[in-house]
Amino acid sequence: MKFISTKEAILSEIIYTVDFTTQKNSLAITSNVYLQTYGDRLLIKATDGKVGFSTSIVVDVQEEGKALVFQEKLLEILRVLPDGDIQFSLKDGFFTIVPVGHGIDFKIRMIEADQFPALETVEDDRFFSIAQNSFLEMSEQVIFAVSDDTSRYFLCGVYIERSEGGITMVATDGRRLSIVERVFEEQLPSFAPIIVLPKFFQILRKIGTGEGTVELAITESILFARIGGRTFYITLIREQYPNFRRVIPEQQSYRCTMKIRDMEDALRRVAILIESKAKRLFLDISEGGVLLTSDVSESGEAKEIVPCRYEGPDCKISLNYTYLLTPLRVMEGEYFSISFTEANRSMTVKPESGRDYMHVIMPMQLNP
Repeated sequence: MKFISTKEAILSEIIYTVDFTTQKNSLAITSNVYLQTYGDRLLIKATDGKVGFSTSIVVDVQEEGKALVFQEKLLEILRVLPDGDIQFSLKDGFFTIVPVGHGIDFKIRMIEADQFPALETVEDDRFFSIAQNSFLEMSEQVIFAVSDDTSRYFLCGVYIERSEGGITMVATDGRRLSIVERVFEEQLPSFAPIIVLPKFFQILRKIGTGEGTVELAITESILFARIGGRTFYITLIREQYPNFRRVIPEQQSYRCTMKIRDMEDALRRVAILIESKAKRLFLDISEGGVLLTSDVSESGEAKEIVPCRYEGPDCKISLNYTYLLTPLRVMEGEYFSISFTEANRSMTVKPESGRDYMHVIMPMQLNP
């Protein structure tokens, strides 16, 4: 193997492989990146067993071949090299890196390229296009509600199902639930519901541009994405997702409307003195406003009133303040509403009309 590439061209691709290699064990085969030259291109592949990545770039190929190189050291070296052309080659069991016209010479010990595991593949005709920005926006409205409790692994991902005219995304940790249902202009194929780890959306955001479309392909156990000449995939959570629609209230008796910014700012201030592990906050809802009160702690207590539009009886609700603050951070528009029937039953948080997402929060007991 011998080829020449600009620093910018190869570095821009090797950076992406960080999310696809094993970082905690430098001895693992999957801590390496696979490189192969053919024709006028360099093929780059990486996988940790659960996610995989492949791409190719145009280079000056002087000798075809393949190599398996420790990803972390390769990336560190590329980052500190001067701009310009770099010559790469194999010599005596080492992967050599020599910037053209500079007195610099790196040699990385490598292992047999044939030991690299095969990546998952899918037929080309199974890919379909979907608006990249809209797809990522959907994930932003639910991803924070994903559970981190691995004993209930089926809740550790975003649930995606094909709905009439579009797609539904859901996430819940059992104490809150977020849902978004969106119609797409693209013709979408039918597919069985899937549960996707949040890492998929984090990677898509890094690799994607936010514009145009992303191509997706879904198999029984893998979700593939293809964008800008790069293909990556993630292993799906193959467990049964709960019937989330049962926890969404069909109707609520009372609704309190406030400005998103007013409530968000008030929550940030009052939260300074919320020190309990439960992150308990009290909401006293009345026609005169919503009084936010922190749970009494050793540091003291904080209170703030947020103006609102509300007609109904006074009501006191206790909840984890992050369950309200987090969705407000990504909520669009100027106003939102909290709808409820009783203090100890689930409440719904919705943006102003015209939006396609909502959040359900289970309150805490007022007197635990």
